[in-house]
Amino acid sequence: MSVSDPIADMLTKVRNAAVARHEKVDVPASKIKLEIVKILKTEGYIKNFKKISQDGKNSIRIFLKYDDTNAPVIHDIQKVSTPGRRVYSGYKDLPRVYNGYGTVIVSTSQGVTTGKKAVEKMVGGELICTVW
Repeated sequence: MSVSDPIADMLTKVRNAAVARHEKVDVPASKIKLEIVKILKTEGYIKNFKKISQDGKNSIRIFLKYDDTNAPVIHDIQKVSTPGRRVYSGYKDLPRVYNGYGTVIVSTSQGVTTGKKAVEKMVGGELICTVW
């Protein structure tokens, strides 16, 4: 089975694993996915991640994070841009996610970053996903 949108596939795996209270989830590795996972870690949505290699295939193992009541820290994670509908935004028009509690992940000319950092650097780009 080929996946036409590997990032959406990764986000879905993370979302489903969090709802099912899994400790970790493995997703096929790519540079952009690694950047997204790094941001999730920096923003405190996941505990940790590590690159693993099995049978010559590289994967990213994402360790999910839960609060004191065992509720997942990631309430929702949604893909914004799809292969059929790319969504771009200038830095002045970047959306606020969940009234500022969430994070928007943007692919800019200076790499993958959060909405806050994109505004600081004054760069817009393609909206990848929102997390809260």
